[in-house]
Amino acid sequence: MLRKRSFHKRPAFPWHLGYILTFATLCFVAYCFILPGTLFVNKRSPRGGLDQGSKGAFRLKSIYRHGVGADHRLQQRLEVTPELVSEVGALYQETTTQMQDDEENHEALWTNNAKYATSNPFAFEFQLQKMPLTMKRMKQRDPDFMEVYTSGEIYMSEEDAHAMWINDDIFAPNVTDRDTVVGLALMSSNAYVRIPQTGDWRNVTEPWNETEPDGFGWEGDGIRGHVFYNEVENIVVLSIKGTSAQGLPGSGEDETTGNDKINDNLLFSCCCARVSYLWTTVCDCYVKSYTCDESCLEKELRRKDRFYSAIIDIYKGVLKEYPDAAIWVTGHSLGGALASLLGRTFGLPAVAFESPGELLASKRLHLPFPPGLPSYMEGIWHFGHNADPIFMGTCNGASSSCSLVGYAMETACHTGRVCVYDVVNDKGWSVNMFNHRIHKVIDEVLLGYDQAAKCVEPEPCVDCYNWNFVPNRNWDSSSRLVTKTKNGPTPTRASRTTRTTAATTTSSSTCIGRNWLGFCTKYGL
Repeated sequence: MLRKRSFHKRPAFPWHLGYILTFATLCFVAYCFILPGTLFVNKRSPRGGLDQGSKGAFRLKSIYRHGVGADHRLQQRLEVTPELVSEVGALYQETTTQMQDDEENHEALWTNNAKYATSNPFAFEFQLQKMPLTMKRMKQRDPDFMEVYTSGEIYMSEEDAHAMWINDDIFAPNVTDRDTVVGLALMSSNAYVRIPQTGDWRNVTEPWNETEPDGFGWEGDGIRGHVFYNEVENIVVLSIKGTSAQGLPGSGEDETTGNDKINDNLLFSCCCARVSYLWTTVCDCYVKSYTCDESCLEKELRRKDRFYSAIIDIYKGVLKEYPDAAIWVTGHSLGGALASLLGRTFGLPAVAFESPGELLASKRLHLPFPPGLPSYMEGIWHFGHNADPIFMGTCNGASSSCSLVGYAMETACHTGRVCVYDVVNDKGWSVNMFNHRIHKVIDEVLLGYDQAAKCVEPEPCVDCYNWNFVPNRNWDSSSRLVTKTKNGPTPTRASRTTRTTAATTTSSSTCIGRNWLGFCTKYGL
């Protein structure tokens, strides 16, 4: 008897399991191809690499020094060779030993953290993480064009002004990564490290005065920048030296104290460091009590013998040396403020540490601000803590510790975003000028927290609210430029016009003598 063949039916694949597998696959693809930190895939490949992983290392490649004051035309570059690194290492060890013997005046030259320990700061290799950033910046950022643009002599329509800005997909330092923030801070401290008074300095401009000693420009007046380069990522970090002064803590050295003080007081005071009638001002823009000539201040900041013009020249040298590389800038104190000003001028990511408020200087220099974009959405970050009166803008007034050593640090407002560590509540610190030291910041603040401080929008802030700033009455528009072309804004010379006032027929004069109340008693042409 034949049996009926039976067939076993394969169980149906659960439809809900298929949906789950499909969803998991899509999530995996999204995780692999969408860069962390942004909701959108960058359609354009940013300069400086293809992903945000850490590749290669940043090594010190060269050092620039630039004269200021009477020597502002002088600029030199030093290539960091193995021989120089060896000499610096020996000098560093000798200096460290001497400073350790002097426990009372001991000032750390490098972090004490074992992770970053080194016997030679010039041989240290820095590991920095990067993150994608869509940055709104000027389409044309050539230094020569920007010099004309920021001079305040270009007139353009609103349409042309908006056409000059573009959105660039770039890579910036990952300011949410603690090790990256610490690395940039160490680069900032590296610019303070002294080197032997020898080396094959190459003249970038005209030769330096041969009658000067070998160390002139390094041990004397000037500004300097250290250039770090990652060959794998093709990224450059320019670290700008901050304030050197015995009275104002930061580097522990006084190599460039004189010009540092002049430029600090010019950049961060309301009016030429006019704190009281007892002060010697750094420029002659003071008119009378709480009244200042705004046009005069702008000209003083833009003078070729000031730090802002000097750092522009150093940037030109770095740009010529690395024309295709992405450039980041960093610095501590005055160096951090200059890094912020440089970053705003050329649309570069900038990370500053414990820098005084630089918003007022940015406006006086007519630096570009993206139209319709809040400044806190730009690529500028200010790291600091609330026990530093210089960073917080509270080190002012005739009786303040800054004033007692000759500094008029009257600004508090920063551009970009601020990343503040609350050490007053978390660690019980009191506000003290010595908390401004770069290695105290690195060892006890940046490394004292498990995570980097969150960068947020600055609180509403007004600098010099009680001052009255008046324009130059004898304003001359003969050099004003008009921009209007078919293919985009290009500077063109306008016809000569001069604004005069009927109320006065006297020529412009300069105050050369004041009474004890601050009123001008003697004028000179």
